[in-house]
Amino acid sequence: MAQQIHLEVVTPAGAVVSEDVDIVNAPGYGGDFGVLANHAPFLSTIKVGLLTYEQNKDRHSLMISGGFSEVSNNKITFLVESAEFGKDIDVDRAMKAKERAEKRLAQAAAHDDTFNQVRAEAALQRALARMKASKVA
Repeated sequence: MAQQIHLEVVTPAGAVVSEDVDIVNAPGYGGDFGVLANHAPFLSTIKVGLLTYEQNKDRHSLMISGGFSEVSNNKITFLVESAEFGKDIDVDRAMKAKERAEKRLAQAAAHDDTFNQVRAEAALQRALARMKASKVA
């Protein structure tokens, strides 16, 4: 068996994942990145997007929202606002959230409402990430 790295995904509600995995791919603000066993230590900010990991040739996906990650001592930890497994996502609900966010974006742009535009953009990114995670599951 190839070497593995320990993955932990933690939200304010508690641990979502705590397992040894083969590879982790995550959405960093500086770009997506991948981590294998014995990776050099580093820190990264995390944006809303898709976190995937492979474990014994099985691929798993989570929609994660903003936070931080740390790689150290053959362990990668994600401290994120929320995390949902792709298989648990309600696709219809995500589609409706996407449509609502797109409407709000159009309204905010028409009224030059920066505050609501930022909120609508964040909601849209979460909805798109949920939809993407559900397809990979």
